Amino acid sequence: MKQNRIEKIAQAHAVGLAPDHVVHSGDFLTVRPAHVMTHDNTSPVMEKFASIGVAKMADPAQPIFAIDHDVQNLSDANQDKYRRIEAFAKEQGVRFFPPGRGIGHQVMCEEGFVLPGTMVVASDSHSNIYGGLGALGTPVVRTDAAGLWATGASWYQVPPVTRIHLEGELGRGVSGKDVIIALCGEFNQDEVLNHALEFTGPGVAALSIEARLAIANMTTEWGALAGVFPDDDRVRAWLAAQLEARGGEALGDVTRERLACKALVADDGASYVQTIHLDLTRVAPGISGPDQVKVRRSLHAVVAEGVVIHKAYLLSCANGRAEDLAEAANALRAIAAAGGTAKVAAGVEFYIAPASTEVQAASEASGDWQTLLAAGARALPAGCGPCIGLGTGLLGPGEVGVSATNRNFKGRMGDASAQALLASPAVVAASAVAGRIAAPPGGHVAEDGKAGRLERHEAAPRKANAVEILEGFPSEVTGELLFLDADNLNTDGIYGKDVTYQDGLTPDQMAAAAMLNYDPAFQELAQAGDVLVSGFNFGTGSSREQAATCLKHKGMVLVIAGSFSETYKRNAFNNGYICLECPALVADLRERFIEQLPTRRAGLQVRIDFRAAVLEYDGVSLPLAPLGPAAQALVLAGGLEAQLRARI
Repeated sequence: MKQNRIEKIAQAHAVGLAPDHVVHSGDFLTVRPAHVMTHDNTSPVMEKFASIGVAKMADPAQPIFAIDHDVQNLSDANQDKYRRIEAFAKEQGVRFFPPGRGIGHQVMCEEGFVLPGTMVVASDSHSNIYGGLGALGTPVVRTDAAGLWATGASWYQVPPVTRIHLEGELGRGVSGKDVIIALCGEFNQDEVLNHALEFTGPGVAALSIEARLAIANMTTEWGALAGVFPDDDRVRAWLAAQLEARGGEALGDVTRERLACKALVADDGASYVQTIHLDLTRVAPGISGPDQVKVRRSLHAVVAEGVVIHKAYLLSCANGRAEDLAEAANALRAIAAAGGTAKVAAGVEFYIAPASTEVQAASEASGDWQTLLAAGARALPAGCGPCIGLGTGLLGPGEVGVSATNRNFKGRMGDASAQALLASPAVVAASAVAGRIAAPPGGHVAEDGKAGRLERHEAAPRKANAVEILEGFPSEVTGELLFLDADNLNTDGIYGKDVTYQDGLTPDQMAAAAMLNYDPAFQELAQAGDVLVSGFNFGTGSSREQAATCLKHKGMVLVIAGSFSETYKRNAFNNGYICLECPALVADLRERFIEQLPTRRAGLQVRIDFRAAVLEYDGVSLPLAPLGPAAQALVLAGGLEAQLRARI
């Protein structure tokens, strides 16, 4: 069976596969990523690593530590944490990048740790950014990171793959940021939730590396687990320039070897769940938000509303690169050339920060950095900062900010009553000097209609091989269906904040707290041995392992959902708890039970045959993705940490 590019990269990094196993979406694999990056959260990962009982990392060249999140915090406690991380890196022989060097994702790209055709992970949700350089970049949770330190490997389920086919070229004044804002706004009904995205088509060639990185970065906000661009001449030229700039760096040989390899491409006729066609010529500048990334309005509509702003931000791993700073500086120069005042408006604070020290050096060499400072911009250190609500320049009560960052969630960049709007770097700069949302002069005005269309594909038939069942793992389970008819059932609903931070609760106490914020009746209706079924995007929201373990303690055999939050799924399997996706089951139950109840005993016995990868009930048989040996081993061990201790 033919493979798409995501499947090929996953296959290349899988370990322990049977010789004839061809990797496809849905497969559970054991993978060995090229690198795993941690940032300020290296400290809690260190604690997990110590709890496993390991003294030395399996492969010190695989982890990368890059301090970037709270770099403006000069408190003794924070500086002590940074010193402990640096000392640990030295002890283990791990590459360490100190605070001030830049945002970890940017550093990973600049230093040659991200190469096309490789798999690179990080304990940060914006690991998708590595797809801008043709790598399969995807996030992991902290337990996964500790496991990678200990063994060099982790588990991975290959996601469904959506193809994003780009056609045409962007008009003048339209940026990569506008592309991802358009995609998030036009396809805002979870069309790509938990998918990997493969960007293809003639439109890719005209996109700069900076534009690709911005788009790949914000596929996270779109709901995808990865957004991967092709390995083309533009990527290779960019990497060759980075290699030349570093001369004899240790990674030089690795980069040279990768650049000498033939580019990894999808097979003709490879399978995709769907294709989204996007005409770049029809993409117009847009504004995202407030409070939600998937709400888009045209720039010109917002300009007409006269939206007054108080703060403007040009920074972050989405848009803190040299090209972004140049776009902003050129917008200011165009305003001055048109006879306008290219000074930050009274009552507005304009903050800029480079994604790295190398970005700042390049921007200073071009004069763009000086242009922004001369206009009245305030410089912040290379790092994250206001984007995640840390440090100087946060939004105050009732304020409105326009930002070239990646998230505008309520309260994220400051006060919960403030509003954050997302826009391109040029729009941010133009708005900062206008004191309201403004368009830079001379921009391209595309027709502001739909630029994309969605084409669904029939699932390609999959070879029906019996799934290998490990000794001790049940070949089948049975139970009565307990139906929680809700989409987006979040972790706060599953396991509330009042108990999340109470350490030392017994399993029975955790079980007694399950679903209280969602439906208190769950506690009476649920019975040990039930198979819990819910809707789509189950377990969205905060990452809390207890939202999985409380259901396990309650006696729910496993959870079936239309789809899961990937973080929830990772936390569940990392605690030895099974999650299965079966959207057809959810659709059938919703047809059978028209009256929507939060919790319902369905009165249906279900049999799950893991060997045949099917689910059967009431004469119905539905296919499941195979639960392979990698997932079975986690369940048998009782979770990742227990598995690692047993191995070591």
